[in-house]
Amino acid sequence: MPLPPVNPAPPPPRPCVLIPAYREESAIASVVTETRQFCPDVIVIDDGSPDATADRARAAGATVLQHVRNQGKGMALHTGFAYAREHGFDLALTLDGDGQHAPSDIPAFLAAYARTRVPCIVGSRMDDTATMPLSRRLTNRYMSHTLSRLMRCHVPDTQCGFRLYRVDVLPRDPPSPDARRYAAESEILLRIALAGHPIDSIPVQTIYAAEASKIHPLADAIRFYRMLHRFKKLRRRILRQKDALP
Repeated sequence: MPLPPVNPAPPPPRPCVLIPAYREESAIASVVTETRQFCPDVIVIDDGSPDATADRARAAGATVLQHVRNQGKGMALHTGFAYAREHGFDLALTLDGDGQHAPSDIPAFLAAYARTRVPCIVGSRMDDTATMPLSRRLTNRYMSHTLSRLMRCHVPDTQCGFRLYRVDVLPRDPPSPDARRYAAESEILLRIALAGHPIDSIPVQTIYAAEASKIHPLADAIRFYRMLHRFKKLRRRILRQKDALP
């Protein structure tokens, strides 16, 4: 009696790393070089930098996508997500181009995904905040509490840009006007949660150096709250539509 055919194991998911970058010529080459030790497919989205960010990323082995003018981190991520989707990647990891994230944590993200299959895993810096500036610590805790309540799941560090996404759960639409800069990553989490996908987190390292933050506290806070207001209206509309279904 012939044995039944054995179904081959599915291939492992294909990951890439997306690095949005703006004026990061001093750090981007080392970030790309170290990242490629853990994932060979590194895509840098140069968001209209007036310096040598794109050239140094390319020389270090990254695929470089360039915006002609600066559009904000949210739009850079949107460009990267579209590239990952179009080129058949299953997973997209994101990290910053300024050297604050340790690429050596990439295997931990991939292991967490292999173990749990949760489609969105966010790095958390909140287990060890001794080196985190006090203002960032307080802001992160407040924003994480606010977003966790809206998402109805606990994410301890919603402001961390070091993440893993399953590509098929990423929003296809561009970020809303108020989320095209630093509110983008908050809006991405809200959209993923609203679609019903679980979100998890793992601890990551963070290296704080002397680089100047590109965040503009007042302007970016206003954009964040406008984004939240827009999201709440969207959620109410979707819930009303669900309630109207027979």
